[in-house]
This record gives sequence, structure tokens and C-alpha cells, in this order.
Amino acid sequence: MKFDRQTIYDTAKDLSNWGRWGDDDQIGTLNNVRPEDIVQAAGLIRRGRVFALGLSVKEPIQSGLFGGRWNAIHQMLATGTDAIAGAQDGDGRAYLRYADDALNMPCQASTQWDALCHVFLDDKMYNGYSAAQVTVDGAANLGIEHVRDKMVGRGVLLDVARFKGVDSLADGYAVTGEELDACAEAQGVEVRRGDFVIVRTGHQERCLAAGDWAGYAGGDAPGLAFETAHWIRRLDIAAICTDTWGCEVRPNETDEANQPWHWVVIPAIGLSMGEIFYVEELAADCADDGVYEFFFVAPPLHLPGGCGSPINPQAIK
Repeated sequence: MKFDRQTIYDTAKDLSNWGRWGDDDQIGTLNNVRPEDIVQAAGLIRRGRVFALGLSVKEPIQSGLFGGRWNAIHQMLATGTDAIAGAQDGDGRAYLRYADDALNMPCQASTQWDALCHVFLDDKMYNGYSAAQVTVDGAANLGIEHVRDKMVGRGVLLDVARFKGVDSLADGYAVTGEELDACAEAQGVEVRRGDFVIVRTGHQERCLAAGDWAGYAGGDAPGLAFETAHWIRRLDIAAICTDTWGCEVRPNETDEANQPWHWVVIPAIGLSMGEIFYVEELAADCADDGVYEFFFVAPPLHLPGGCGSPINPQAIK
């Protein structure tokens, strides 16, 4: 059954973390990660196996369905063929032969973090900051730079697709908090305060296998049900990440808002959110050895005022 916009406002009020960590807080649920949690998470490194969770930035996932985002443009500024042709030799006495390049992309065009200034609840951001503080110069508060040294701790993979016995959950499938708990129990892992939780739906792998990204960015997708906002707040996790474009289920569970779950988890709860995570290899390894916890690190770029940042997260077992 679809809900109305008032349900969004009521849920945001019930789950709000505004003021919980002070009126000037900039990092939201990342406050749940304590130094001792990071030390304990480092102890999860037993095999020295590293899994890169960033999708290739050259995958053409953007389809123009949302925000005017474009796919990454990788342009060579200097090449080996330039060098061999002598274009870099100058007068021949002192020169350097080299290659150089540039990357042009939206901050959220591939695997990335949403900053807490990314989504507003009407005219407010997390912790009551005004949306007017985000200008053409960037965000005066809640920019991605505030979490540049915070994205590290215990990671947990909840492989919901494998738990449900499918390669990929169907578009429009809403994963509930009860299912997340059941998946964790079946995997023999406990989700704890301060965890970085990664949810696998299989959606990205489906697109990779088909070589077709149509609708991935902004189209229909499996994802987290609106009610999982309560699960997130109850467990006090640090962040949540998925292999989908927008974490929450699409089509959305209301006709009165776009991305209603975002309206609650970012501006009300202050949750850090990771999207477009590549988890195929990590999931296969977890299924093989039965260990679904690991050391996790995923620092964003030091981009003052940024509303998000591209990343290449690492899971280390």
C-alpha cells in the first residue's frame, strides 16, 4: 500500500538525530564509530585479501533520467604516440617524454558517497541547517570534506539476493528490515552499532552481464523499503551502501515524493549513504568462506562543500 507525504514527515520527526551530537554536528551517524571500533575492525584482517568495491568509472551507467548527470569522460592530454613523434622534445637538450590525462565527471556518476548536504527535507538539511547554505560555491555546512577521515570501520555484507536464492532481486522488490535481520542471521553475522552495512541486490551484476545499463540510473530497481529507516535508526549503523543507483526501491512506495526514503535517512537521521558499489567478488568470497564481516575503508575526496564524492571502497578480509 502506498503512503502519503505526511508519513514521510512523521517518520522523519520520529527518527530525527538533530541535536543528538550537538548543534554544530557535521557527520551524523558516523558519530556511532568509536576509535575502539576501528581497532577491533582491523582485527578482522586475517587473510590479507583485498576487494575493490568501485565500479569502473568507464561503465556508461548514466542515462539522463536524473539530475542531468553524464558519464565520465576520460581524455588524454599527452600520449606515448606524441612522445615517439617528438612532440615533447622541444629543442632536444632537456625534455620529458610522458603521458597525462583528465577526468570529467559528476561527483555521483559512479561508485560514490552522498554527503549530508545532498538531500533536503523541505528547506532544511541534517541537524537543522538551512538548504540556503548550499550555493554555487558549494555547501557551507555538511560538505563531504567533513567525513574525509571517518569512512573506516567494520564492514558487513548482507547478501540479500543470495539469501533469497536468486541472482538478482526483481525491479520493484522492496527489502524490509525483517529480511535484513533474517539475512544476517542466515549468514551468521550480527549488525552492530557503527557498522558500514553493504546490501547486495544483484541489480548491478544483472546490468553488467547483459551489457545494458538502460534504466539503472533513476529507473526501476530493487532496493530498501521505506520502513528500513526504522531499522537503520534502531541499530545505529554508521552508513549503508548498495549495488544499486539509489539504495531505495524503485518505483518508490509513494506517489507524493521522489526518493522518500532519502528524505528521512539523510536530512533527518544524518546517515551516510554509498551507492553503485561493486560487490560481486566480495559476495562470492563471503559465500565461499562464510565470513561476512571485514575491515572497510572508503575515504572521499577532500572536496570542500561537495555534495558527494567518487570513491573506490576497499573491503579487507
